[in-house]
Amino acid sequence: MEEVRPRLEAFAAEMLGSLARRDQRAKGELYLRGLMLDGKRKSMQPMAERLGVDHQQLQQFVSSSTWDYAKVRERLARWAAAHISPEAYAIDDVGFPKDGYDSPGVARMYCGALGKRGNCQIGVSVNLVSDRASSAVDWRLFLPENWDDTKHGEDPLLAEAIRRRRARAGIPDTARHREKWRLALDMLDEVRGDWELPDLPVVADAGYGDAMGFREGLTERGLTYAVAVKATTTAHPGGATPERPPYYGQGRPPVSACPQPHTTLRALALAAGQAATRTVTWRQGSKATKHNPRAEMRSQFLALRVRPANRHIRRAADGFPPECWLLVEWPPDSAEPTDYSLSTLPADTPLRELVRIAKIRWRVEHDYRDLKDGLGLDHFEGRNYLGWHRHVTLASLAQAFCTLLRLDPKAPASA
Repeated sequence: MEEVRPRLEAFAAEMLGSLARRDQRAKGELYLRGLMLDGKRKSMQPMAERLGVDHQQLQQFVSSSTWDYAKVRERLARWAAAHISPEAYAIDDVGFPKDGYDSPGVARMYCGALGKRGNCQIGVSVNLVSDRASSAVDWRLFLPENWDDTKHGEDPLLAEAIRRRRARAGIPDTARHREKWRLALDMLDEVRGDWELPDLPVVADAGYGDAMGFREGLTERGLTYAVAVKATTTAHPGGATPERPPYYGQGRPPVSACPQPHTTLRALALAAGQAATRTVTWRQGSKATKHNPRAEMRSQFLALRVRPANRHIRRAADGFPPECWLLVEWPPDSAEPTDYSLSTLPADTPLRELVRIAKIRWRVEHDYRDLKDGLGLDHFEGRNYLGWHRHVTLASLAQAFCTLLRLDPKAPASA
């Protein structure tokens, strides 16, 4: 830390430049240093002990000081856009296991950190990502329905209890229950609109890809995507031609429809057969073996043009759902495909590029581990909505600084 501290101070000054007061900027740099020092626990008291300061300094800075975390995130996003050459926006979420029930947004939900349902908070993030780095530039805390009094108007006593609970956690009246995919769309609007970052493809796992509203929301915003979906998602073959049934002058005129019923993505892939797959190498990994000395990440893939089947999907000019890519991973030793994605990347996109963009989420999953294991992302013990958002923002800054050191060959210390 002593070797890199001058660079950390310069980085903190740049990222925290929107903070009006000098003491706030100093405490922000102190908090970043605490997140990066050795030590398993990165909650405030252990960090303060390592830093040799009163933990109330950190507590006051994060929970009650007057500074806008959105302005800090905007600076981080602009920095990341300039330094990591992002190729996509990756949508992801992370669970924060909790013991009690007073932390904002806490409820019994599936938690990836636990591998099961448990007491946790869920944070949703938008990440700028390339194969060499990623940066979590925006965050939202997911609020389940039992944290939204407007969802329980039929039960005045319950609604009043929820309002008291929200007040204790400092949740603003504007923060309500919204599905995680809607939170993701809100953040994309902020990142691209308010912060003026470029349009990039969006990648996400099936938790988001299976939400038809999310896919439609991306299309409405002019964003392409490559998102994972379930094998049971339904579609028509891309070459299917819609037909309009004859109209006999009674009732509403019929709309164009495919004469053949839709089927599942799994059925479409099996109909094409494993013989139609091609071997694709999308990046170089880190674990070389005797049979793979260059540690190449490769598998077999199949790309088909399909028309997703859903009555709520907006129609193309021919009155039929528009075509998109179905990308299927079918390893050579597997009896059937293992992974499915839908993508609206252009129709002339090469298979290798389709695979590379769809697989680029690996970087975020890798960096999430660093954020949680090394930089204390999920160690915040406060019960304050504002404090949670500030803590995850500062953890993201710490991760960005580590990325800066890792990518800079002139760095005096490894990161």
